[in-house]
Amino acid sequence: MSSFVSDPREFYQVQNPPPGTAIEPTELEISQGFAKGPNPDPLPKLFQPLQVRGLLAKNRIWLSPMCMYSAQDGFATDFHLSHYSQFAMRGAGLVMVEATGVLPEGRISPNCLGIWKDDHIDGLRRIVNHMHKYGTIAAIQIGHGGRKGSTIPLQLYGTRDSMRSTVEEGGWPDNVYGPSAIAYDDLHNMPKEMTIDQIDIVRQAFIDGARRADQAGFDVIEIHSAHGYLMFEFLSPLSNHRTDNYGGSFENRTRLLLEIVRGIREILPQNKPLFVRISSTDWVEGGWTGDDTVNLSKLLLDAGVDFIDCSSAGNDPRQKIPLSPGYQVQFAERVKKEVPGMLSGAVGLITTSELAGKVVEDGSADAVFLGREFLRNPSYVYSAAHEMGINIKWNNQYERGRQKTKYSFV
Repeated sequence: MSSFVSDPREFYQVQNPPPGTAIEPTELEISQGFAKGPNPDPLPKLFQPLQVRGLLAKNRIWLSPMCMYSAQDGFATDFHLSHYSQFAMRGAGLVMVEATGVLPEGRISPNCLGIWKDDHIDGLRRIVNHMHKYGTIAAIQIGHGGRKGSTIPLQLYGTRDSMRSTVEEGGWPDNVYGPSAIAYDDLHNMPKEMTIDQIDIVRQAFIDGARRADQAGFDVIEIHSAHGYLMFEFLSPLSNHRTDNYGGSFENRTRLLLEIVRGIREILPQNKPLFVRISSTDWVEGGWTGDDTVNLSKLLLDAGVDFIDCSSAGNDPRQKIPLSPGYQVQFAERVKKEVPGMLSGAVGLITTSELAGKVVEDGSADAVFLGREFLRNPSYVYSAAHEMGINIKWNNQYERGRQKTKYSFV
């Protein structure tokens, strides 16, 4: 039952249990065609809860962070509220807000979200509060674009000869930097090699961004260390040619990320999980490898990371990616099996409920992240449950839309 509130504008329906939670159907629901019978026993792991530090995810189908290029000066808008809420309303176990810049020049494009100033907190808090009404874990990915910063938003791809965003468009072409002065390709800006002072500023910016995310109420913070952005640029020998304590050896190339992790872990409440998304391989000879990912994951576990979100590529245009359904699952499986105590997530061309269920059921990963498939089908959780013969809670307002196993007038 939904309680009355002092301000009618704050009224919302109580969702008990939250949408996306597996529940046993009643005899009436079976007779009306909402379920064929009782839920499978045991319940498929895809719809079993997952404990992550102090949190319990209601299921293991999670929204992957995806840039929306819909902000000005980093501020979240009504678009972001409606965009992320739709997945929470429809049962996603965790919703990850897109890569959010810890510095103005840390954005990928002028239209990316930001978390470099306290003024950003209130807009993000609105999103968190609404997601929590549906029992969804609210997560945010914080990052720095590095040498791939000051680029054009998605809607301008293919409209010009380069990816560079100009000052007139809100870009910062003269303030693009990375571990070394090596451009991603001829279409991107030439970065300046970072000074030690700049490294110190970036480290603190990540810690401050995490503090703001915590103040906004996010349950999970993920450090973006994938796809050729700044943190991964330091990890890969293809993009990091430094000769100081932040380049050269594996220990040196991983130093900054580990310093950031330890700094964030110190200021985060102990019950809040810390995730890291990583490109598990460069897919280029001489670059970052799956073995490197496993070795780094062991260090990250010791530093206080709870979950490795295993993606790949994005750091070198020479990459040769063997695209196929679930092509990155192998990396999540290695982390899960070779780093005891570390949870892992699989992402990349996981579209069908059959594959999503298999990845988790086989123990290859603890959860699956879906990106484009969620954009195509925001009700993916409901569809997957129906296809797998599992009865789950729908959000109250959409109850009449529940799929049936047979026709009835209800």
